[in-house]
Amino acid sequence: MFQEKLYEAIKEKQNPTVLGLDPKIDYVPKSVVENASTKIEAIDIFNRSLIDGLCDLIPAVKCQSAYYEQLGPVGALLLQKTMAYAKEKGMLVILDCKRNDIGSTASAYANAYLTDDFYIADAITVNGYLGSDGIEPFLNACSKYEKGIYILVKTSNPSSGELQDLKLESGQRVYEKMAELVQNWGSELIGKYGFSSVGAVVGATYPEQLVKLRKKMNHTPFLVPGYGAQGGLAKDVATAFTKNGNGAIINSSRGLMCAYKKHQLPHEEYIKAARLEATNMKQALNQYITWEE
Repeated sequence: MFQEKLYEAIKEKQNPTVLGLDPKIDYVPKSVVENASTKIEAIDIFNRSLIDGLCDLIPAVKCQSAYYEQLGPVGALLLQKTMAYAKEKGMLVILDCKRNDIGSTASAYANAYLTDDFYIADAITVNGYLGSDGIEPFLNACSKYEKGIYILVKTSNPSSGELQDLKLESGQRVYEKMAELVQNWGSELIGKYGFSSVGAVVGATYPEQLVKLRKKMNHTPFLVPGYGAQGGLAKDVATAFTKNGNGAIINSSRGLMCAYKKHQLPHEEYIKAARLEATNMKQALNQYITWEE
């Protein structure tokens, strides 16, 4: 099952982080852009270099599909190429595409992203706000193909509360009701380490809600965006884990891709900067994790 593969990869590297590859040409170092013939080639080189430079430290990569889709058909090909290269280097691949629709269309999305025919993702992000009939095809695909999904519960953006924090007649917040649904949807896909292949997206920028959700969602793994560039800190995400680094994976996109800017290193040293940032992130998180059984 997906979560078993992910946890074993995390434990091997003792690092519960994921490299987010959300490429904008503004993020690509000048030295890479100048030596490439096209924007697509520059991003391709940048992605591959980051994967090469971090695959021994970081167990998984997350590609945000929107950054590739905006480049048109060649961007879709670049996305496939990037994901395949990450898998060649032994990394698990999460595709952040936030797909869903009515049942028949959800089936098409599940076939597109959770088989190995095209995008070869190990897991994808999903929007659960269409209800159970939009989720069922993804659950079936997870079971059939040993893949995973992460369903939006409490997102990291500043305006998420406009809907997600509204109170229902039951007294629950909308995000709490979604958490309840996600926990139930994943109940048949729990692996040997105690977590389901059906996870939740819970932002690092809302640490109080993260604490509350971890207590309620005892079999649900978390994908936690918002670390680093969006303001989330290690202490904010520490409660996402249960024990031995289990139960969560923490994403950093700009924090790693643009580390050369943060550390004020020459743009030619972007891999060195990314490794420095990845090591710092790992050490910061490991203050709160005990890896011994």
